[in-house]
Amino acid sequence: MCAVERPILTSIFELFKPGPGPSSSHTIGPMSAGLDFRALLESLPEAELGRGVRLTVRLLGSLSATGKGHGTDRAVLTGLLGYAPASCPAHLPAGVFSMPERDRLLRLSAPVPPLGPENVIFDRVEHTHPFSNTLICSLLDAQDAPVLERVYYSVGGGFIQWEGWSAPERGKPPYPFDSAETLCCLAEEKGLSLPSILMANEMALSGKSRVEVMEGLDMLIEVMRRAVDRGSRAEGLLPGELKVYRKAARLAGRADRMDDPLNRFLGLLNAYAFAVAEENAAGGIIVTAPTCGSAGVMAAMLTIMEGYLGFGPEAVRGGLMVAAAVGFLAKRHAGIAGAEVGCQGEVGVASAMAAAMLAQARGYAPAVVFNAAEIALEHHLGLTCDPVGGYVQIPCIERNAMGALKAYNACLVAAAEETDKHRVSLDQAIRAMGETGQDMNAKYKETSQGGLAASVDC
Repeated sequence: MCAVERPILTSIFELFKPGPGPSSSHTIGPMSAGLDFRALLESLPEAELGRGVRLTVRLLGSLSATGKGHGTDRAVLTGLLGYAPASCPAHLPAGVFSMPERDRLLRLSAPVPPLGPENVIFDRVEHTHPFSNTLICSLLDAQDAPVLERVYYSVGGGFIQWEGWSAPERGKPPYPFDSAETLCCLAEEKGLSLPSILMANEMALSGKSRVEVMEGLDMLIEVMRRAVDRGSRAEGLLPGELKVYRKAARLAGRADRMDDPLNRFLGLLNAYAFAVAEENAAGGIIVTAPTCGSAGVMAAMLTIMEGYLGFGPEAVRGGLMVAAAVGFLAKRHAGIAGAEVGCQGEVGVASAMAAAMLAQARGYAPAVVFNAAEIALEHHLGLTCDPVGGYVQIPCIERNAMGALKAYNACLVAAAEETDKHRVSLDQAIRAMGETGQDMNAKYKETSQGGLAASVDC
């Protein structure tokens, strides 16, 4: 029997989410929190709601430290206005403050003025709440007393929790797992492939049919493709004060002209990762994989698998599901938010997911798949999150390309070695990442107070 203490109950479509950049924890999470608070406001009795005269959102921790560069203030107001990340028009959050006042009204019975930058307070960086990325949404009366208030936590990858939150009820997975070890055990014991196990679990957890799950995966793949395509053609400056120029189009054009097949392959993989990371930095629609800031790694590998390596839909879907399992394990046992564990939890986990995706698509055994993920993650351990100026640009964009290259190399190494000679397991590497993240100084965890952020002039 494959012993499991606490099975993972996360859906593939919770980990992989379409939405606007530049940050899952600083943009998608706060937008979701704003949308949730709007729903709470709408559920208030009219007499209670009518007492409210002012709405505030206090940002704490990393949200306060780098929220300006990440667009957190604009994202949370976009959510309060009723927009969801998955259906929000591209670049709408970036322009929300310049919208006409009539379009910035909550349109509830509370006499709240049009929403604007004055509603968002960049509060303390150091605080006592359990998660760094904390925001407090409040509807206040004329005496500044809360009529309604909720404390939210943006816990990485666009996931949110709040004070008093409990996990939603889910269907019971037929193949429960909580580690790579138990997944390998299940595959051997049941005689099933990893994608078959994950498909059955997803159907039970989400209530979707097999066809619906495949359609959902195809939608995610298409969003990734579009981000690569848009980013590969766009040129010019990225938003913000850093004056960073887009490089993806130049990289892609140069790669296309290369005669050497190896250099062309590496050049295209770089270009695709740059393309999505630049789209993310510009506020375009990407897929969290596992976060916005690391979205270029998986999308680049997926595009190279389809367009250069010739993998078909079934292989790509199977690889994507196995990549999700790696993301689930990292989120459960360590973290995927830069504010919690540094960039090892974003680009590092994305690289591990991409390595697993490629290894699975190539038909390797589960042990090889998870060894590939481990190698990729191991060589990102200790990676800090130090965005210059608080923008998801330097070093974030280039890190996506490095993560994609490491993922491909990790798959090569794992496939070449004897599996029983591999000494470090994925589960051990994830635990190491969690311990490293706990010990990491806060100035290296998305606060822009250390590392490159403190060494490079804006």
